Amino acid sequence: MRVQLAGGANAVLKAWPRERHNQLDETLRTQRVVEHMRGRGYPTPAWLGVGATATHVWHLIDFVDAAPAPELTPSLVDQLMEINELQAGQASEPYDHWSYAWRLATGQESGQDLAPSLSRAVAGLSGYSSVVSALVERLRLVCADVPPPREAPDMVHADFKPDNVLVRDGAVVAVVDIGNAGSGTRATDLTTLQWHTFEDPLLDGVRRRLWTRILDLVGWEGAAVLTATQILVMLEFPIRHGRHDVVPGVVKRGHRALDELNALR
Repeated sequence: MRVQLAGGANAVLKAWPRERHNQLDETLRTQRVVEHMRGRGYPTPAWLGVGATATHVWHLIDFVDAAPAPELTPSLVDQLMEINELQAGQASEPYDHWSYAWRLATGQESGQDLAPSLSRAVAGLSGYSSVVSALVERLRLVCADVPPPREAPDMVHADFKPDNVLVRDGAVVAVVDIGNAGSGTRATDLTTLQWHTFEDPLLDGVRRRLWTRILDLVGWEGAAVLTATQILVMLEFPIRHGRHDVVPGVVKRGHRALDELNALR
């Protein structure tokens, strides 16, 4: 919700129902990540305040006069790859998306999952249909022998998609919706970005550059884990929300992503 502050400045107020006992702590963690990254030139709006009522947790951020990217272009992907490099070595909070991706992709159990409800939903995906089950089995086989990651050196945005990229006159001016940010490998965000390049054949060239960069950062096995995690998450979302018409397209794209990755082995 857009609000006007004393003095006339605009800001954006976001609030969520209070569902977890540590929800305010999670929001304060994100505020620290934002402050840390803004100090290193990362283009995300300043957080002006964080708080909670008995029923909601909220945060207030600077308003950015720009619109979400309507679609990816080669120029936007190049800009986002440069922004992603600002995340290198900037892990500042122990909220490890890299280890979580490995557990999700390999089907490992953990009592300290970042998103327990998502983990449970992903574990049940095979029961949705034989087509989904076949893709999940393929993912599990690809990742079966991959060892867990040894470190989590980078800042991870964790939702690095076009909807969260604000542009003006073809230039990226802000990356927003950073609420799930943590540590891990910045290749996580490149993998999310890459997923959205399948929507346009004109982006095949930049997707090859993304593959190259991801492989440079985490190697083939790491890329397999991140790709598998991306596919599993993209399957879980439409199934959870009853958007069954979307699922065949996700399955098709998932197999295509694995085919491209296998060709790079």
